[in-house]
Amino acid sequence: MTPIRTITVTGEGTAEAVPDLLTLMLAVEVRRDAAEAAYDEAGEIASAVTEALRGHGVAGLDLRTSGLNLRAELVWAENQGQKVTGYVASTTLVARVGPPSAAPAAISAAVAAGGDSLRINGIEQGFKDSSAVAARAQEAAWREAEAKAARFAALAGARLGQVLSIDQRPEHGSPVPMMGDMKRAFASEGVAIEAGSVAVSASVVVQWELDSPAPA
Repeated sequence: MTPIRTITVTGEGTAEAVPDLLTLMLAVEVRRDAAEAAYDEAGEIASAVTEALRGHGVAGLDLRTSGLNLRAELVWAENQGQKVTGYVASTTLVARVGPPSAAPAAISAAVAAGGDSLRINGIEQGFKDSSAVAARAQEAAWREAEAKAARFAALAGARLGQVLSIDQRPEHGSPVPMMGDMKRAFASEGVAIEAGSVAVSASVVVQWELDSPAPA
């Protein structure tokens, strides 16, 4: 029995779209002499920050507490060993702001509410629903895989037959800067946030059966 000839190729594709969601990572950190005082004040400030974000259109479902910590601050003292000098209470918040153009005002309000106890740990732009842009990336990956496979098949004196297997790799996104009016629109209040598109990439591994070309 003649063994089946196959070809396996990897196709990659990318699609870009303007993000409609910004995820903001915030932290509240308070240092006090007593653990209870640090914990209570951190809670009060976190509540004030949360209310400030709600006042700028961030829905309750888009606010999440992702961490809570209370620890003693220690120093080494000669002939005394470790000594407690105070306590630090911290909590982290994740807020989803949409559209991203509303983010500068929301961040400014959060900073005003949190004062010196607020930390901004980062932002991430993305989509409320990434299925449409992901589908375009997958289609681009498929087209590349098919074109590449057809090219190699022709070089081998064959043609593509039926698809034997498809292995889709996870998508991933990364910010791609944009210029012009979109950038200026994000600088309405507070620190400017660069507008951009988000590029979602897809990768697919496809195996085809190779058929012999029809005789002339």
